Amino acid sequence: MNEQDTGMSNLDEIVDNFELLEDWDQRYQYLIELGEQLPPMPEELKTEANKVKGCMSQVWVSAYRDPEHANRTRFHGDCDTSVIKGVLALLIDLIGGGTQKEIDALDVDELFSRLSLDEHLSPNRHLGVYAIVELMKTQARKLHSSARSVA
Repeated sequence: MNEQDTGMSNLDEIVDNFELLEDWDQRYQYLIELGEQLPPMPEELKTEANKVKGCMSQVWVSAYRDPEHANRTRFHGDCDTSVIKGVLALLIDLIGGGTQKEIDALDVDELFSRLSLDEHLSPNRHLGVYAIVELMKTQARKLHSSARSVA
């Protein structure tokens, strides 16, 4: 099974999409559009346990098992600011549908560098994105460790 079958996007594909955009204003607008396309997160999942700590924005993430591939994780997410919602949508696209090993392998510094986000997001936003990724990884681990303990 290849990555396309799982729904997980390749960082190279995302970088290619970003490189088609000529300047940061276009990339910023692209992030906003990605956020607008993020499917709505069910309100009942906007709990304190799913809220990202350490982010200036209000961000929620919730992991769930892929209905067709039990060893893969999908995510619901929402945010109250358009740019970070776009970054969240990008992260969900990048690691959603991944196995625990694939999700744990996400290197946020590489993502920032390859998309030039490190040059255009404030240090506080950097910390927020790290916090989002950490919560996604933690939730995926809990989801799959509970599956192993039940099995």
